[in-house]
Amino acid sequence: MTASTLAEVARLAGVSPATASRVLNGSDRKPGQEIADRVRQAAASLGYVPNAQAQGLAKASSGLIGLIVHDIADPYFAAIARGVQAAAREQRKMVLLATTEGTPADELAAVAAFAARRADSIVIAGSRSVRPEDAETNAELAAELDRYCRNGGRVSVMGHPVVDATEVGCFHVVAVPNEELAADLARALALARAGNFVVLGGPEGLLTSDDRIRGFQRGLVAAGLPPAEVVRTGFDRAGGYEAGLALARRILEGRQRSGAATGAAIGAAANDSPRPCIFAVNDVMAIGAVAALRSKGLRIPRDVLIAGFDDIETLRDFRPALTTVHLPLEECGRLAAMGSTGTASDNESDSSSPVGGRIMLRRSTAARAKARK
Repeated sequence: MTASTLAEVARLAGVSPATASRVLNGSDRKPGQEIADRVRQAAASLGYVPNAQAQGLAKASSGLIGLIVHDIADPYFAAIARGVQAAAREQRKMVLLATTEGTPADELAAVAAFAARRADSIVIAGSRSVRPEDAETNAELAAELDRYCRNGGRVSVMGHPVVDATEVGCFHVVAVPNEELAADLARALALARAGNFVVLGGPEGLLTSDDRIRGFQRGLVAAGLPPAEVVRTGFDRAGGYEAGLALARRILEGRQRSGAATGAAIGAAANDSPRPCIFAVNDVMAIGAVAALRSKGLRIPRDVLIAGFDDIETLRDFRPALTTVHLPLEECGRLAAMGSTGTASDNESDSSSPVGGRIMLRRSTAARAKARK
């Protein structure tokens, strides 16, 4: 069935195509009520569906927000997406979603697609990368976003500004104090235990991961402890699982070498010996590491202590309850969406919306129960 055209609607209503467009595409310049009713009746009788791009041109707004995340299946990004969607609904806008698995090349393709569809604004959630292999694509992404901004678009970014971007006036950053919160977590854990620390971090050059590693090390030093060993792995559950298997092997080998009670390096965890404490720079990595440790017969927190970062919704059903840093993820998404459309509240600036967090000490880093006499 061939779709009817605007020209056919105009002909049936006895008006010009320009008049029909003003009625159906939402222009601020509208004809009288009798003419408008005649155009709408003609459109209904022909089954005419307005063209979204034509509406955007007429209104100077498409009513679209483009959202770019690494992986919508990750609870971290799902929570941010809910916040973006809630803010969009308040503004009567629709959200277009693109997932990129964290690659600047896919982010570049998503930005180009959103710009072609005249999205009013773009929200980018996910760590920025300064890895050497991403340098060329980062420059291309920055140039594409700068071009989008010069054409009237606005951009909001979670955590860090876009690498190499120059049109700073149109960028809004939801600033997360990752380094400070990780330092607070390290100090809290240092007070509760005395074993060796290991950090599971993402690939070097991921800014969110690097900030959290740097902050955790600073917190340990401030507590009078040596820096933790850093194990680099994938910035996801699979990376946490892979690193967890390697750590489990080391723990078990340490037990075998020591004969039972005390292991070398990361060491064993007997009832009267310090247990190693793992800090994974996000919760999904911590969940993966716990699964790997359990698969080798190690228990949390009896044998190993572990903490994460983000406080994703999945942790409500995770046992033992995971020590982590709580971030208001849905609120971050809301702030990003509001900032991208230039509707920041009185407590937020045009260029930045800072958010806070808090340490959540839970069962996964609990002290051992004292033996009963």
